[in-house]
Amino acid sequence: MPVVAGLSPEVRAKYMPVIGLEVHVQLLTKTKAFCGCKNEYGGEPNTHVCPTCLGLPGALPVLNRQAVEFAVLASKAIGCTIRETSVFSRKNYFYPDSPKGYQISQFDKPIAEHGVIHVPAFDEAGNPITKAIGITRLHMEEDAGKSLHDGFPDSATRTYIDLNRCGTPLCEIVSEPDLRTADEVFEYLTKLKEILLYTGVSDCNMEEGSLRCDANVSVMLKSDWEQHGAKAFGTKAEVKNVNSFRYIRAAVEYEIERQISVIEDGGRVVQESRLWNNAEGRTYSMRSKEQAHDYRYFPEPDLPALVVGAEWQKQILSAMPELPEARRARLANEYGLSAQDAATLTTDRELGDFFQEAAGKAKSPKRVASILLSEITMRLRAAEIELAKSPVSLDGLVLAADLTEGGAISSKQLKQLLDSCFEEGRDFAYIYDRDKPQQITDTSALEAMIDEVIAANPNQVAQFKGGKRTVSAFFVGQVMKASKGQANPALLNELVVKKLDA
Repeated sequence: MPVVAGLSPEVRAKYMPVIGLEVHVQLLTKTKAFCGCKNEYGGEPNTHVCPTCLGLPGALPVLNRQAVEFAVLASKAIGCTIRETSVFSRKNYFYPDSPKGYQISQFDKPIAEHGVIHVPAFDEAGNPITKAIGITRLHMEEDAGKSLHDGFPDSATRTYIDLNRCGTPLCEIVSEPDLRTADEVFEYLTKLKEILLYTGVSDCNMEEGSLRCDANVSVMLKSDWEQHGAKAFGTKAEVKNVNSFRYIRAAVEYEIERQISVIEDGGRVVQESRLWNNAEGRTYSMRSKEQAHDYRYFPEPDLPALVVGAEWQKQILSAMPELPEARRARLANEYGLSAQDAATLTTDRELGDFFQEAAGKAKSPKRVASILLSEITMRLRAAEIELAKSPVSLDGLVLAADLTEGGAISSKQLKQLLDSCFEEGRDFAYIYDRDKPQQITDTSALEAMIDEVIAANPNQVAQFKGGKRTVSAFFVGQVMKASKGQANPALLNELVVKKLDA
């Protein structure tokens, strides 16, 4: 983590950071928020536009029904209360990538309020806790276009405007200033992204701008907090232009230390927007926000109030999937998985679905989880392919789990078979039928191999007789090598110890 040089732990301990987040999430609708233009990333500049996107006179907005339904799903997934009647407003400001001269948003009557996200954190004593981070509101709005800055050989800088993104439906999710550390920021964003991906309302692709985050950071003396509470909050700086959770964590950490250093040196923190420079690991001043911008909000005259009644809400929420936390608890309870395995299997909805279907068919759900987590996902990462393109199908995973659980193949043979699957792009059933590896379960055959290994290693036998019983693993390894990995592991271990004891 980049830090400001010279800030001692003792000085840092005097201050309490106060952090709030504003997260913009592009909704995964087919068309834009208020017109029929395609809502998709990329394309030739200014080709996914129409008179409504361009703000031409006489063009009227028509609200996208699916955007409303996605906003309701997202709101409920983070515990918000849906406002039955919400209002769209005009947020007036001039910027080249907003051709109307205003943004259609929601102001004093957003679609949802008062949610919560629970994140892992630590108390003052360093003990692990679960912390509730409040959600102030979720409101709907449209995105602006994109400004593209280009330098030329003559050193002149020109700015081009691409309005393809203009009018894309957004949800802005505003947290309460409940976050106190950069790690809590990281956990909050990770949990929020996980929930949104489960609902399917967004792909949350930060590289394409589907999820963007601004962090409002301030610091205050802990003694002021104890005496005055939120009334003593410090002056905040808004950190913008951060394109990954890891960098957001670094930017927040840097900004906390920068502000403490300013105060300790007798200075005053300025209310401003700051940009994160990842190459240098620091923030830079972008523009002052000493004077609050007057957006002159007023109700959008071309859109009626949005009414999401009880029946419509019920219809929308019927599509709500089981959310990550509930699924973790259920999988751990239903299949006897460890908390860690259940958590890993549910970080991604597709992975959780894949496991659950395979577990319902296999003899041992635990074996399915073990192979999926320790063997399949490892090879997927190495090959840089997604689960949907895995050569090992769901039925292939079930077969692999059943053969391993029943002792028909060893863990080493399983690894060899899976290696062949990924190298050749073939499913597990094909590779297994072709190669037909067999385990040696004949007791007399194994005893003969064990006798040969014992006779060839008298020093290790003496160590075992002298009380170093862990040396039995050496003999197991030697026999396994001699059998080319085909000896049944459980039977081999039992016979080796029996022979050595004799």
